[in-house]
Amino acid sequence: MLLITALIWGTSFVAQRSGMETIGPFTFNGIRCLLGALVLLPVIIGMDYHGTKKRGSTKSLVIGGLFCGLIFFLSSSVQQIGLVYTTAGKAGFITALYIVIVPVSGIFLKKKVRPILWISVILATAGLYLLSVKEGFSIGKGDLLVVLSAFGFAAHILAIDHFAPKVDGIKLSCLQFLFCGLVSIPFMAFWETVSWSAILSAWLPLLYTGVLSCGVAYTLQVLAQKHTDPTVTSLILSLESLFAVVGGILILGEQISMRETLGCLVMFGAILLAQLPEKKEKKEIEKNRPNKIDPIPSGSFITENTSDNGI
Repeated sequence: MLLITALIWGTSFVAQRSGMETIGPFTFNGIRCLLGALVLLPVIIGMDYHGTKKRGSTKSLVIGGLFCGLIFFLSSSVQQIGLVYTTAGKAGFITALYIVIVPVSGIFLKKKVRPILWISVILATAGLYLLSVKEGFSIGKGDLLVVLSAFGFAAHILAIDHFAPKVDGIKLSCLQFLFCGLVSIPFMAFWETVSWSAILSAWLPLLYTGVLSCGVAYTLQVLAQKHTDPTVTSLILSLESLFAVVGGILILGEQISMRETLGCLVMFGAILLAQLPEKKEKKEIEKNRPNKIDPIPSGSFITENTSDNGI
């Protein structure tokens, strides 16, 4: 699920750049989030019709959707504005700093992180540098905004890690996009000139990012994080930079250098290394193999005997 999410996000960079040519960042994010919420409504109605078991209270669902939606609004809006002032390569690398921010924040939250994950973080960061950052790297206005968005996406990872195991994942995803879209409306009205002709001219980027990136990818993210360590989650999702490069080659005919190819290989190595279980985890897996394994409990990145669920 996380790999599919990374694939969709990576290929969405082309749509985001195209959509920003005619409409502003708040308009773009607001409409695509509302589309994402709309796409999920039939799924939710179908689940309720077939009597799918409900999880968690309505209060927890609303609080989780509101909290995650606000964080996503701030993060995605700041990133979208930053993309106007910086290159895609720099933005891809800086945004992916959340793979470092997530485990570091775990220390402040007094949560354990396996040493092997720190090695993976270092490798993934090095791979992203080789893949995305060109010569003459500097921190300008756009770069600083994208740095802020990276902290926001790290907070979003941790927020989903907290709420996803407690409520229905599809409904949580739908509510977070609904709240994000609604919060965007006043910013659209006061800071941007909303033109229906401009919106219609960007219909394809909006549909792609709204239906696939929001409606599909973020829902897969929520569902996958119920059983995934958040640090591993952030590492896998960082592959969106790799898929962005592949998408550029296949769709736009861009060229990839040996340096960028090396970055791809280093990142794949980091992802594989991060998912190798420790000896205690292997013993636990073997112990539970004949029986039905219950969902991994929430509350920490890594427990003493099992890996915890993530974003």
